[in-house]
Amino acid sequence: MVSRDSSKQINKNKNIFQSLGHAISGILRLVKEERNFKLDLFIIIFTVILGILLKVRINQWLWLFVAFFAVIEAEVVNSIIENIVDLIVGPKFNDLAKRAKDIAAGGVLISAIFAFFVGILIFVPEIIKLFN
Repeated sequence: MVSRDSSKQINKNKNIFQSLGHAISGILRLVKEERNFKLDLFIIIFTVILGILLKVRINQWLWLFVAFFAVIEAEVVNSIIENIVDLIVGPKFNDLAKRAKDIAAGGVLISAIFAFFVGILIFVPEIIKLFN
């Protein structure tokens, strides 16, 4: 099936570059349109700077990056669910739609709590070392 508007693709991607272009477009849309995604990126940048200043060790960086990507992935899944639910339900209220959105948001919260505790376990001892 071919779209009449050549800018709207409906067939499979022809090559890896086309797939990559769509993926980059999706990331840019997240950065542009999703407030919480921007906040997540800001916190990640702040955490990376703090980690560099405190000279955290490689195993600590691994845990930090696991936490970063857990939050980012949860945020991506949440955004996908919100968009699909909005597409299906439209502007009217639906209890199942609310439930799906709330559960997806809960997944983001769970990953953020995980990231918070990873940060506490890594940074609090490093900050205490600075004052001793």
